[in-house]
Amino acid sequence: MRHFLSTQSWSREELQAMIERARAYRSSPMGDALRGKSIALLFFNPSLRTRTSFDLGAYQLGGHAIVLDAKGSTWPVEMTDGVVMDGGPEEHVKEAARVLSSYVDLIAIRCFPKFENWQSEREDPLIEAYAKYATVPVINMETIVHPCQELAMMMAMQDKMGDVAGKNFLLTWVPHPKPLNTAVANSAILMASKMGMNVKVLIPDEAYQLDARYTEGARGFCEAAGASFGYTTDVKAAYEGAQMVYAKSWGALPFYGQWENEGDVRAKGAGFMIDDAKMAMTDNAYVSHCLPMRRNVKIADSVVDSDRFIGLNEAENRLHVQKAMMEALITHPENQKSA
Repeated sequence: MRHFLSTQSWSREELQAMIERARAYRSSPMGDALRGKSIALLFFNPSLRTRTSFDLGAYQLGGHAIVLDAKGSTWPVEMTDGVVMDGGPEEHVKEAARVLSSYVDLIAIRCFPKFENWQSEREDPLIEAYAKYATVPVINMETIVHPCQELAMMMAMQDKMGDVAGKNFLLTWVPHPKPLNTAVANSAILMASKMGMNVKVLIPDEAYQLDARYTEGARGFCEAAGASFGYTTDVKAAYEGAQMVYAKSWGALPFYGQWENEGDVRAKGAGFMIDDAKMAMTDNAYVSHCLPMRRNVKIADSVVDSDRFIGLNEAENRLHVQKAMMEALITHPENQKSA
């Protein structure tokens, strides 16, 4: 069964084909790839863009979306094999995934980490369990990575920059009042590196390096493309020559689940907001953010309201790329149900 859990398991050519198909859907929105089919959208966390774009996308492809508030209106699901279920969960994922698979043709899940133990949560246990037991394709609507956002980001970048291979991508940590998930940061470096960009990550302290799975994955993609990858804490060195600046805040993994101890390293990034002075150091770069975004905390108004900000283009692209991705899963040879 071919799932869409992370772009790491999809080739550059496959991902580019989805982006090209998304461009076709942007020009002509309606289709029939999901005619007579349905998708269950399980939201364990809130959403604005993701819920709207998947629900509308299914409709525009002739399908039906069933939106489930999996945190509030369905009961907790157990994921561990062999456990004695005498606690809170009422159902095991083995049954939940198989029952849903008997009803729908796709299952999509949004489930953020609990911010308790990174060593266990880095394994993405809930969505991996659904993928293990489901008999239909499973889609990641954001867990510890956000592959749909990656596609939308790259589509927006290519629309403005053309072929991005060999161009300079800067992922910069930006301030936020609280620690956030690393999902979009993980995804941004995976996609930029897979498409052959030189990737630089600006962080306020070495504690903000991302998990080795994504750092080493991105480094490997860059090396295969003859591009470069690296971290820096030097603002000037990071911005100089950048052609694309991507903003994201995330929590430092050494303090995962103990955020009260992160204050000193977080304070080092107090001046990391993207402003005109920083953008002036770039090679006339574009800038984006996955949204939602705190203005004048992460990015200054003057930058957001300029013609170099492509965050709204990226957000719109979520609709188009997700339709292309759902179509790719439904039609993939590995996902054809036996007669």
